[in-house]
Amino acid sequence: MVPALSHIDHWIFDLDNTLYPPGARLFDQIDEKMGSFIAELLSVDRVEARRIQKQYFHSHGTTLSGLMEAHGVEPNEFLDYVHDIDLEVLEEDRELVTAIGALPGRKLVFTNGDAAYASRVLAQLGLGQSFEAIHDIHACGYAPKPNPVSYAGMCAALDVDPERALFVEDMARNLKPAKAIGMTTVWVNNGSERGSHEADAGYIDYEIAAVTPWLQQLTEAA
Repeated sequence: MVPALSHIDHWIFDLDNTLYPPGARLFDQIDEKMGSFIAELLSVDRVEARRIQKQYFHSHGTTLSGLMEAHGVEPNEFLDYVHDIDLEVLEEDRELVTAIGALPGRKLVFTNGDAAYASRVLAQLGLGQSFEAIHDIHACGYAPKPNPVSYAGMCAALDVDPERALFVEDMARNLKPAKAIGMTTVWVNNGSERGSHEADAGYIDYEIAAVTPWLQQLTEAA
């Protein structure tokens, strides 16, 4: 590994819009399903449902957290519904599989989604065997990133030493708590929704446009 990262032996990746590009528009499908769920739940039209959805996303970190707090929504019901989408828009990424496989140490996924959905996405990308564990929204006790509680819980559950961990994420604000506990942080600045919100060089160690070429540069330079 390149000298600046020679101490890293825990490689932690966000899932959506990080391990695949936002151009896959997977979240367009999820957005549509969220809107349908909220419209039915609250008996509102789709315009109002979208307003509520985005309000909760911005104020609570995830739409689910807002729905749980304000309306007592059962998380599995919501997650099963919104993640019932077509993953055929994702293609197997052999270069990414190889690049992640070349990293020394443990490879983990830390997501505000759930493990069942994450496993389907990883399998579609060819990454089904690339990660040791997935720390999902259930494991976080429904306290989503960027809640600092979720980071401490992930480190405890997966025996991660943050000083030896690197975290890759498309949402800049989700890197702030990671940096606060000693992780090396990587922002994937790829144009994902609200990705640049609260971006601050004070807690971003590396800014990249895409994961695969950056990982390839790291391992080729070693």
